[in-house]
This record gives sequence, structure tokens and C-alpha cells, in this order.
Amino acid sequence: MDDRHTRRFGLGTATCLVMGNIIGGGIFLLPASVAPFGTVSLVAFGVLTVGAVALALVFGRLAERHPDTGGPYVYAREAFGDFAGFLSAWSYWTMTWVSNAALAVAIVGYVHVLLPGRPTDTTDLVIALGALWLPALANFAGTRYVGLVQTVSTVLKFIPLLFIAVVGLFFFDSANLGSFHEGSGSALGGMSAAAAILLYSYVGVESAAMSAGEVRDPERNVGRATVLGTIGSAVVYLLGTVAVFGTVAHDKLVKSQAPFSDAVNAMFGGHWGGTVVAIAAVVSIIGALNGWTLMSAQSPYAAAKDGLFPAPFLTKRRGVPTFGVLAAVVLASALTVLNYLIGSGGVFEILVLITTFSATVPYLLAAGAQVYFLLTGRRDKVRPARFARDLTLALTAFGFTFWLVAGAGYAAIYQGVLFLFAGILVYAWMAARRTARQEEAAAATTLPTPADHEEVPPPAASAAAPPHTT
Repeated sequence: MDDRHTRRFGLGTATCLVMGNIIGGGIFLLPASVAPFGTVSLVAFGVLTVGAVALALVFGRLAERHPDTGGPYVYAREAFGDFAGFLSAWSYWTMTWVSNAALAVAIVGYVHVLLPGRPTDTTDLVIALGALWLPALANFAGTRYVGLVQTVSTVLKFIPLLFIAVVGLFFFDSANLGSFHEGSGSALGGMSAAAAILLYSYVGVESAAMSAGEVRDPERNVGRATVLGTIGSAVVYLLGTVAVFGTVAHDKLVKSQAPFSDAVNAMFGGHWGGTVVAIAAVVSIIGALNGWTLMSAQSPYAAAKDGLFPAPFLTKRRGVPTFGVLAAVVLASALTVLNYLIGSGGVFEILVLITTFSATVPYLLAAGAQVYFLLTGRRDKVRPARFARDLTLALTAFGFTFWLVAGAGYAAIYQGVLFLFAGILVYAWMAARRTARQEEAAAATTLPTPADHEEVPPPAASAAAPPHTT
């Protein structure tokens, strides 16, 4: 296929894909979530940002060697074999469609701010399903439209968030900060507790690597887009959190249900901040759903090419694996419907816990793959001149991801491991089918041809041979 038709993401679009997937709806509650720990949470955020940038650089290095769609799956399979690759693809696929359902449910509350009225479960469900299917339609239209939606939504949400973050610094009052460490225990303990909440703020750094097959000049642009997108997201996160901390009194921030809205109201007066932030939140979540819908199809597509996922996931139109998009949106829709049928405290909450662990499996395997390539001295996979730097980055990324696993909590790890192991049955089924096909192909090449069965006529009797006598 012509490369022009498949690689439609330039550097700008790829960067927007990373930023759009990292910055979802969680940022709008983030300052209030970590406020109870004090300003030590800002230190935790800084440490996590270093780890996220290291992970981004590792993905860039890996993409230089494997500029293919599938990202973490491709790296894990190349380093550790089919089973590790399958676990990466299975975990990532699970995380994407369950997370999409959670984002769709989260958008409902912001829509109610913009369209006040008496909500019902039916209207809420319609809103949530619409939030899932509209980005899916953009994906069905092809990567050109995915990139357009991602670029527009990222700009629309980045500008107001950055505006609040920067302008808020002019209204900054240190008296609003509270103490460095709130509560009992040590400051280090408070930083770790805050980090446990902040850890998943950077999930999505792999987005450009996951879609490397659709990025122009992926050997250069995937790494650059990953780092630029991660740093851009970090700027919004850190400056935004600092601005909210400095404009909203600490005792009010701890109890706030809309910290960015409270910050806007504190800066400019009135009560219109909620509307502004609600608009930004809706745009932010729609953009995240657009990008994550594409991500939900890329990993199984790459695995299906190697016979590790069912063949229908290979269906691709206009650069987008359409069957993967359809499967993900149907599963996310079913989970969303289930959420409204069973209410709170049911299966939906358990599955959301699973995503917190599932997101870390591909990261650990990818960072481990980079360490493997470096330590095995594979000259075709590493550049010796920067061995020490790359190894330091890989170990930092691995440590960061290991911290993600620890911060997920026992419940998330327990549920996630069970769901991860359930994928072994799928792997066994696909591996058996692939082995059977290989055996059939081998048998076909060794079967005798019709010419092999033709009888060879006996040699003609020599004219000079003497007659047979008794």
C-alpha cells in the first residue's frame, strides 16, 4: 500500500495524540485530590514527571528500531517472544476499552453543568453512549479525521487550561497553600501517598509509539512527539495545580468538587467559572476518547498480524483498524449500559480497578525490552555510543513503572492479575490454531507430487543381448 495513504500523522498531530490521551477528565479534580497531603504533593508531581519523561524517551528509542504499529506489543515480542507480546497486547486492549467506558460516564456530569435540567438514567446513558460513538465515527472515517479531531480538541482544551495555569500565577497568594505536609506521619509518607493518586496522570505517553505505523518518518517523529507531548502535558499539570493551590484557600480546596472552577471564580469573581471549566472538560474528554478509541484497535491489530489475536482484527480502512475500533466501542458500550443497570458499587468499579494494573503491564515489558537489548549487546538494536545514557533512562522508566504497579493498590493488582491470566486461554487457542496452520503448510510442501507416482519404465533390452536359454 502507498505509504502516503497510511502515514498521515505528522509531528504536530502525533504530539496532539500524546497530549490528548494523557490529559483526559481527571485533571479537573486533580488539585483537590492531592490537596489533603499539602504542597508536598507538588514535589511528588515533579518526581513523577521525571519518570514519565524517561519513559517517553525510552519509547522514542524503541520506536527508532521498531517503527511499527503496536508499540509496546512489538517491543515485548521482539525481546521476549510471543507470550510476552500477547500479554502486552491483551493488557493494553483491556485497559483501553474499559477506560473509554469510564471516560464516557465521567462526561455526563459536565454535560449537566452545561445543560441543566432533571437528569434521568436514560438521558445519562444516551449522553454516555453518544460520547463513545461520536469518536468511533471519526475513527471509521480514517486517520485523517482522527488527526483533525485530535488536533482541534487538544488545542481547545490546552488553551483554557494553560490560560488558567498562567494567569493564576498572577493571583497567587502563598497564604492559600497551607502547610508543606498535612496530616500525621512523615513528609516522605505524604509524598508517596500523593504520588499514588498522581501516578496515572501520565498514562498515554505511549500513544505515538502505539500508532507508529501511521506516523510520517516514525524513526524521528515518534520519539519527538512522545517527549513533546509528555512535557506539554506536564506543563499544564504542574502549572495548573500550582495556580489552583495558590488561588483557592486550602481548607476550601480540600472540600472542592470543582477546583478549577473555584480558581476561575477566585481570580475574576462571579460564578461563571463552572461553565468555562465544564466546556473545557467536555472537549478534553471527547478528545481523549477520540485518541483512546484509535489506541484500542492498534495493539490487537499488531498482534493479529502475528497470529496472536483473531484475524478479523486485521481489517483496516483508511489507516484505521476498523474491526478493532468496532469491537472496543461495542464492549465499552456494553460496560456503560451495565453501569447504569447495576448502579454504583458493582461490576463497573471492579473493572475500572483492573485498568489501573493493566496499563502498567505493557510499560514494564517495554522498559524491560530496552534493558534486554542494551545488556545483550545487540549491535543492530542499540547504539554503543550512548549505552550508559540509554541504560539509565531504561532503568528509570522501569522504576517509574514499578512505582505505578505499587501505587495501584492490592485490590487493583489482585483483580488485574486474574483478568490478565484469563487471557492465557485466548493465547492457548490462538497458538493452537497457528501451530495447526503451520503443520498443514509443512505437510503440503512435503506431499509427493503426481509426477512422483509415475512408474519408471524398465530399461529397454539391448539388441546385443544373447537369447535366454534353459
